[in-house]
Amino acid sequence: MSATISTEGLGRKVSVGAIPLELKKLWEADEASTNASLMNFLVYTEDPNQLAENSKTIQNLTREHACRAVLIAMDRKAPEPSVDAWITAHCHLAHGKKSICSEQISFLLRGKSMGRLRNTVFANLNSDLPLIFWWQNELSDLFEDRLYRLLNRLIFDSSTWSQAQEGFARIVEARDATKGRLVIQDLAWTRSFHYRLAIAGLFDDPIAQNSLPYLESVSITAQSGQRTSALLLLAWVVSQSGWKLASSDGDSFQFSSKNGRTIQAELNWDDDGAPIGELSLKALNCEVKVLRKVGSAHLCHVLCTDGHCLDFSGPADAEDPAGLVASQLSRGGKNSLFLRVLPTFLQLF
Repeated sequence: MSATISTEGLGRKVSVGAIPLELKKLWEADEASTNASLMNFLVYTEDPNQLAENSKTIQNLTREHACRAVLIAMDRKAPEPSVDAWITAHCHLAHGKKSICSEQISFLLRGKSMGRLRNTVFANLNSDLPLIFWWQNELSDLFEDRLYRLLNRLIFDSSTWSQAQEGFARIVEARDATKGRLVIQDLAWTRSFHYRLAIAGLFDDPIAQNSLPYLESVSITAQSGQRTSALLLLAWVVSQSGWKLASSDGDSFQFSSKNGRTIQAELNWDDDGAPIGELSLKALNCEVKVLRKVGSAHLCHVLCTDGHCLDFSGPADAEDPAGLVASQLSRGGKNSLFLRVLPTFLQLF
């Protein structure tokens, strides 16, 4: 094994063919532990250096989400094909007494795929449980029909993609091929969940509601690496408002409303700020905005009208991918709003 690839936290190394027997031995050796599992949770990366970090992520996730975890790292540049495997269990106390444990199987696959991603890994799933697949980083040619037809839920983060147009084309193809059965969850969309809740809540105010037909501008500030998240948030505002795209120029957009008004929208970048720093919607005598300071666990909600402002705080979304995944697993759902917003997003992208 390359010295640069850490196996810390992966547990005991085993032969691939002996995994079921070794898991049985693992549980028989500790009668004080209970094996709990509500789902198969797969984490796939084509960066082997992420394998040990992913094990730490699973350890945290299993505090709230019992599962059979399968970690897969693919080193596609290796000259010779090989497979290494490890097993371990992540255990957490229940009411200070008996341990509730989730088992983890880790694979390092080297060389050309030749179907090993499906054949080796999927042979080790709990067949009675739903399959949730977290694909990290760029989608590759291994994301293909015979793979995604096996999944119940696909999690990815489009903000990490350098070829976003190609990536979303693959996602749309997968959605269509599975006839909507595959639940699609983009962490770039999850990143704005509490922003969307906050804006919807602010527009419950009668003054803000009355200003909706007269909105003149939208401004979003985010880190430059979160352009996808910012565009998805803008696409949500546009879809909910029923606006039509009139023109676009880089990070500037012009929309037309149902009553014939023109709305200007701007994306601004601040790499020293929060992943999504601010969303502001302005009408002539009213401004609604939500903002987040760097490192804050809260959003500031602001409603200003006729020179007077009211502000209060609410929860913010996690900033790290693992926290966003945990939030998404807790909420579940079919993510139908994301699918409704997706055509508008692709138009803006």
